[in-house]
Amino acid sequence: MTFPATFSTPYRLIYNAMRDSGYLGKGTEPTSEHLAEYMPKINDLFNYLQTKGLKLWLNQDFPIQLVQGQSQYVLGPGANLIAMKPLRALEGYYVDSNHNRRPIIPMSRQEWDTLSTVTTQGVLNNYFVDKQQLNLLVNVWLTPDAQAATGVFHAVLQYQVGNVVSLTDTMNFPVEWFLALEWGFANQICTGQPQVIMDRCAAMAEKYITDLENWDVEDASTFFTPDTRTMNQGNIQRFNR
Repeated sequence: MTFPATFSTPYRLIYNAMRDSGYLGKGTEPTSEHLAEYMPKINDLFNYLQTKGLKLWLNQDFPIQLVQGQSQYVLGPGANLIAMKPLRALEGYYVDSNHNRRPIIPMSRQEWDTLSTVTTQGVLNNYFVDKQQLNLLVNVWLTPDAQAATGVFHAVLQYQVGNVVSLTDTMNFPVEWFLALEWGFANQICTGQPQVIMDRCAAMAEKYITDLENWDVEDASTFFTPDTRTMNQGNIQRFNR
């Protein structure tokens, strides 16, 4: 039994994409100028692909130890919790001192901004993630009191794909992503080639990324539950806070 190959390097990606887009013939290799030009473009593609669909291998559970009277926790450069800025928080839950878990409900900016007060201390009910350029600001509400601070708030974070700096780096993607990366990159660099080549690169890039987005989902069934923040009385919708 053999395991999937892990030779998904930037050099192999550039070589295959240049072949797909008609820039290389058999027996030829990328020049140093090609490699210098395309290395930054690989990282640009990586950073863009993180905005499309789920990336299950990037999702991690991150515990935040609560502090009495502190409602905001900073994630990213300059923070003491985590050095790298996550892309977003997907969900959150609270674990009390007896190891019991309960969900914490996310809020929108509008909901956070219209709270009557954000300093009231008590039991955690909600959280709001403020996405900034360099940091992710995780705000919890109510502000933890002494009892709430004995527990831990867990945020399920989506981390960023690591960028490559060397032609022989191992790319931060599972092996099944290689064809999507190859044709996605071919589609990026084929501008100016004959129309038939550009059409083929675009079609193959779309096919592989669509297949991966359909595959990169949770294995368990998805189900929906009522939002406990709201209730309806007649024709009036009221927020419970």
